[in-house]
This record gives sequence, C-alpha cells and structure tokens, in this order.
Amino acid sequence: PIERFRASVHKVMSMHKGTRAMTAAIGIGAEPGIDPRRESADLLYGHIHQRCQIEICDYSGLRSSFGRMSNRQFVDIMSSDMASARDSWVKVRWINIAGMSWDVIRAVAIRYDLHPLAVEDMVHARNGNSSKADYHAKHLFLRVLCHELVESAESMAAFDEVLGDMPRTESPLPYDDAKEGSISAGREDADDEMTVFSKGGSAKSTIRRRRRFWLPTHNPDIENTPLKVNFPRTAAHPYANKQMAAKKKLQDQERSIEALKRQGQAYVPVNVYPVHIFLTRDGTVISIQPNSDPELTSPITRRLQQIDSTLRSSADPSILVQSLLDLIVDKAIEVIDEYQGRIKMFERDVLLKPDIKVVRNLHLLSGDLIMHKRTLEPIKTLVYGLRVYDRDRCAAILEPEQQQHERKKWGYMSYKSKIYLADVYDHMEYVLSSLDMFASTAENLIGYTFNMTSYQMNDVMRRLTLATIIFLPLTLLTGYFGMNFHSMWSLGHSDLFFWEIAIPMMIFIVPSFTRSDIKRGVRYLHKRIVAKEAIEVRV
Repeated sequence: PIERFRASVHKVMSMHKGTRAMTAAIGIGAEPGIDPRRESADLLYGHIHQRCQIEICDYSGLRSSFGRMSNRQFVDIMSSDMASARDSWVKVRWINIAGMSWDVIRAVAIRYDLHPLAVEDMVHARNGNSSKADYHAKHLFLRVLCHELVESAESMAAFDEVLGDMPRTESPLPYDDAKEGSISAGREDADDEMTVFSKGGSAKSTIRRRRRFWLPTHNPDIENTPLKVNFPRTAAHPYANKQMAAKKKLQDQERSIEALKRQGQAYVPVNVYPVHIFLTRDGTVISIQPNSDPELTSPITRRLQQIDSTLRSSADPSILVQSLLDLIVDKAIEVIDEYQGRIKMFERDVLLKPDIKVVRNLHLLSGDLIMHKRTLEPIKTLVYGLRVYDRDRCAAILEPEQQQHERKKWGYMSYKSKIYLADVYDHMEYVLSSLDMFASTAENLIGYTFNMTSYQMNDVMRRLTLATIIFLPLTLLTGYFGMNFHSMWSLGHSDLFFWEIAIPMMIFIVPSFTRSDIKRGVRYLHKRIVAKEAIEVRV
C-alpha cells in the first residue's frame, strides 16, 4: 500500500509540473508557430471543435469529381496515403473546409506539411487581423478578410467564442508515429455522416480506427507529462487570467456599441471574417473559412461544374486562387453598394431638413467606413504583391544553390492568373476610392448640417435685432411719456405730438444701425445691373 501511495503521489506531482510548464509558455515571449505534430498542440487546441462541411473537388479540363464529407471521414482520408492519393487525370485538387475544427486543421496540416506560422494564423485568427500573403517553400498562404453583407443584424460572435485568444505552443519537436492520436476519437458518434460523391466513388475504409492515448510518465519533459489529449485548457497562469479578463471586458464593450448602433438607420450588418487559402506546389488549393455553411464558395463550385468555364478549362490552381480572391472582392462591392444607398438617403434628409439625428447617423456611418477601409486596404496590397512580386518572393525563400536547380518552380501564380488579378486590383481600387468618397461625403454633410443650423440661428437673431432696432425709439419715447410727473412741458398735447417726435428719431436711428446692411444691398443691386448690362451688350 505504501508503494502504491508513493507512486500515486509521484504521478500527481508529474501532472502538476506538466501543467505549470504548459501555462508558463502562455503569453509574451512564447515560441511562434503551432506544430500539429506536437502532443502539446492537442492539449491546448483540442477544445476547438465544429461540425464542418468539407468538400473535395478534383478536376481537369475534361473530367471532374466532387465529394462532401464529415470531420471524421476527412481525417481518415488525410491519414491514409492510399485514400488521399490523386488520380493520374487530376490536375487540380480543391479542398474547401467550411468550419474551424482542430481535428480537421491538424489532419490537413500534417498531410500537406503546412508551415507552423500559417497554422498559428488560422487558429489565432481575429476579425481585426489584416489580410496578408506569406510565402513558404512548400506552399503559399493567404489570409483575406471577407466582408459579407447579411440580412439580419447578427454578428459572428460564435466564431470568436470558438477560437478565442489562444496561447502559443513551444518550438517544434520530431513527431512520433507510435504515439499518433486523433483528437476526434471521442467525437466519432457525433460526426457520423455519410460521404456524398457525385461520381459514385467513395474512400476505401482501410483506415484503422485510432485510439485515444495517454502520455507516458517516465519522462519529466512537457511533451511526456501524464495528461490526456482532450485535457481542457487551463487558465491558472496569472497572465492568462488577466488577458482573459481584459478580453471579456473588451467583448462586452463591443457588444454594447453594436447594440447602440442597431438603433439607428446607419447600421449596415456586415460580417467580417478571415478566409485562409493555401496553394501548394503540386496543384492543391486549400480554403478554410470559419462559417460551417459553404454558401460563400458555392459560385466557384458551380463554375467548376461547367466544362466550358475558364476556371475549369484552364485547370490552373492559381486561377482558382484568383477566383476566390475575386469572390471576396465582389462581396466587398455589395457592401459598398449598400453604403452608397445609405449615403444617398441621409443626403436627401439633410437637404430636406437638417436634424441632429441625421448627424448622429452620419457620424456612425463615417466611423464604419473608416474601419472597413482599414480592413479592406491590405487586400489591395496583397493582390498587387501577387501580380508584381510573386517570382521575387519565391526566389527569396530559396537557397542560392536551389535557385539554380529549381528555377522552373519560381512563382506560385501563372501569367494567366496575373492577368485576371489585374481585374481584381481594379475592383479593389473602386472599393477603396468609394470608401474615401463616402467618408468625405458624410463629413461634408455633417459640416453642412451644422453650418445650416448656425445660419438659421444667426438669421433668427438678426431678425430679432432688427425688430429691436425699429422699436427702440418707440420704447424710449413710451417710457418718457409714461413717467408720472405733475409738471411736464410735453403733457397737454395730443397723440400726434408723440409721432412727431418718434418718426424723426426712427429715421435717424434705424439707418444708423442698419448701415452695413444697406451698403450690402446697394452693392448687390449694382452687381445685378452690371451683369444685366453685360448680357444685353453680348446680345
């Protein structure tokens, strides 16, 4: 019994050491990148789960094959060399993942050897992150913020709740095949869906069922601490607690601001979320979006089903990447058109009757336009870089000796795709120039409203001043004749005497106070006469 008790105590102590080591790596100074081969990555990100809709499309200029599957089926296919192998006729493979789930990300990252920094960008994606293009030796990685107009005012808070503000993992270690585990092993029943293949084919069920594993306890290293794969994320680290509290406070403030914005007519419901695109050297395109509904990419799927479309007949993976970028830019154009309608409506209201409510709506609209410009402007830089600097950036990541042997591999984008990217660049120019124009229009309308309000107030004060000047001599005389004295030389006369004094005083006082207005009126009449004479002389 004593030996068993000691063994249990040592096991608990080892677990606490591993937990402290894991939480110590959270926050500032942690190693960048997420290696899905590390067992600690499963511990930290295993709770990220979503039922995804995954589509695999293999096509060439003459044939095509479309399939849809669940998380578990996709993981099984990616873990088997035989099931994931492409047929000889396949020129391009498109893996479209709708939803963010760690088991799916882990499987596709291991299969296609995705860079740890790219995996980190997917897991740590936030709506405020800018669009960018990263060049790696085996693939091109794009993160593009999609601006989608929705009918309701519901935001994508669910996406932030699923991913959250995740910590970084440590530096990569070699992957042990003997300890390979599937994070979806505990969710096999939840994702039991049928695979649909348009050509009647299906993946062979030659994949062995993975089992959940425990890490050994003999090694004190963090990777070999006795923790299960699905161990929940701990927040025992003080920095992690402080970071989570600050993030929760910020989210509460954002929800309050969104709720207040929805009260006015200036609110345009726009979902902003990242779309991640990978382009590998073997002609594989991987697109990952946080929405579990693949409605965003359905136009691309329909174009691939048409054998005479440029996307299908070219059988060029870079054309597929260009089509995805063009789709995202077209979504942004829909948002721009909606804002244009709001600007026209507020301009009409300002011209009819300037009101402080319209100023409030214009202020909110101007703020949204500035925020959208901040998230849309990097897309223009991304497209420009793909068109101009693609070959240079690919050459920069190669070693000097590799540049002699792999010169043909320079550049991920083909010449044809760069031609079509020019059209995407023009659309982004239109979007950004429209944002600038709308923001300037909103500011001008706000200034016009305040100027009109100030002018109306000045005009009212001018009228009151003019009335005061007119009645000033009358008030003076009325006060004089209303004094109660017994002997006054002016008493004993009729009311005609009052006007004999008042009218001369008015003739003297009123022109004296309105002299500047009289001069402006005379100059205006002189200009009108000069203009009329000029027209008559020309005729």
